[in-house]
Amino acid sequence: MEDKIYLQCGENDCFLPYGVTVRQALEALSVEIKSTYLDNPIVAVSVNNEILPLSFHLDHDGNCIPIHLFSNLGKRTYRHSICYLLCLASHLLFPKRRLLIGHSLGDGYYLYYDDPYDISSEEIEQLSNKMKEIVASNIPIAFKKEPYDKAIKYFYQRGAMETVQLLRCQNSPNIPLYETTHFRDLAYEPLVDKTGVLSLWELRSYEKNGMLLRYPNPRDFTVLQPFVDDKQLFLVFKEYRKWNKTLKMRTLGALNNLCIEGNITNYIRMAETLQQKKISDIADMIFAHKGVKAIFIAGPSSSGKTTFAFKLGVQLQMRGKEPIRITLDNYYKPSDQIPFDSNGKKDFECLESLDIPLFEEHLSNLMKGIPVKLPHYNFKTKERLYPQPALTLNESSVIIIEGIHGLNPRLIKDIDQSTTFKVYISALTQINIDDHNRISTTDNRILRRIVRDYRTRGTSAYRTLSMWNSVHEGEKKHIFPFQNEADVVLNSALDYEIGVIRPLALPLLKTVKPENSEVYAVSRRLIAFLSIVPPISETLVPANSLIREFIGGSEFDVT
Repeated sequence: MEDKIYLQCGENDCFLPYGVTVRQALEALSVEIKSTYLDNPIVAVSVNNEILPLSFHLDHDGNCIPIHLFSNLGKRTYRHSICYLLCLASHLLFPKRRLLIGHSLGDGYYLYYDDPYDISSEEIEQLSNKMKEIVASNIPIAFKKEPYDKAIKYFYQRGAMETVQLLRCQNSPNIPLYETTHFRDLAYEPLVDKTGVLSLWELRSYEKNGMLLRYPNPRDFTVLQPFVDDKQLFLVFKEYRKWNKTLKMRTLGALNNLCIEGNITNYIRMAETLQQKKISDIADMIFAHKGVKAIFIAGPSSSGKTTFAFKLGVQLQMRGKEPIRITLDNYYKPSDQIPFDSNGKKDFECLESLDIPLFEEHLSNLMKGIPVKLPHYNFKTKERLYPQPALTLNESSVIIIEGIHGLNPRLIKDIDQSTTFKVYISALTQINIDDHNRISTTDNRILRRIVRDYRTRGTSAYRTLSMWNSVHEGEKKHIFPFQNEADVVLNSALDYEIGVIRPLALPLLKTVKPENSEVYAVSRRLIAFLSIVPPISETLVPANSLIREFIGGSEFDVT
């Protein structure tokens, strides 16, 4: 039919005018959207497995699947939308101040103004009240595509120069934006189409010059949990943010410019040197603790624990120590002994998937000076082998133990704590897309893992993505609760790395097919993100870089 599109949703279908919005289409199909938070409303849709906002104007036939707020994709849409809500409130109240999104911190996002003035409690209250006012008004948030020149002009006049810098490195004739009451912003993921649903959040002061925009914990999205501070993690972010500000490397636009101007090599040197200095500082801290015999390293998947353990060992050797490295992955039980999770799938993330009694026996014997043959777990054959000769500790020996459970108190309950030192490592991404759009730390780790797993295990991007929810749930249960047990935190992210991973990850993500549903939607989101990232040749990455653990070519044995 001319100027008509055909849309199907469940058992309902109909022909609709070309250009109808998704919301209008759902209403025509008699799909109840709902409008209040606790009613679990529809906040986006999947049309032919592509995630679209309700304000999107449809121009093609398709099969429509609603995405509800309390689903994984819906929660993500909500979190991005409340950030947009805060940016809108800030623009209306303080149009001259530059609001920057910093990073995630617990169940929230840290944001701050890029000026020397502290944020007063009165200003926090003003922002919070303005956000509530916007929610109560149920204002539309419209998706639109703006001509390139017009978008550049708008952001230039608003003073959003990081966004201007980003757009000038692209060649798209039309820029996707979201608009509300004459306020426009980039958004690379769907936003809700009406503000009325954005009712559950908290804005609170954090430190003297920042604020925390809190959202519900993903495990129970119906309530806000009591605030739990994470000072140690924040201090790491704060240190790296100060360094990035000095180098004027805070957004993808700046990274693009470095690549265009041919200055990326020097930046890579500085980023690697900074990380190496941090590792050296940790070695100094360990050396200062005279009784330390066992160093425990923990962190979520793809945080670079293995390379860090090698690099820390080198630093300790320079201080007269003899490191013995133990990887907890080598203590996996046989496949038929792995326990099952609540969904009936084997739970490789839980502590019980490891042969803890064997690990405890080996660690105890090593500490007593008894020779031990350490195991090696073959992930392809699922066998535990003993290929190396027995090891014995001497006076200068120190054991480096790395694995996702390295900080779990149950792992070291019988060890004298004065002889241990604990390190938490994670890829705490500092570089943003622009002022109001962050690069997810989790996305950075997903891309690292896609590239590494394909290279070392032949695992497809589809399989890695399909396992990720289980991996992330395991992290929330078994890793994140113990991160404050650490004596020190190391940020393993290198802000240039996303450019190196881009050309390696893109072709793998493009193998995920539309019929793979939610995994396909995630792959499309990651492809869209990587399309604005400048490619950086892996030949520029040093052989001892932590990134080599994922892209290959490491001088360390990290396979």
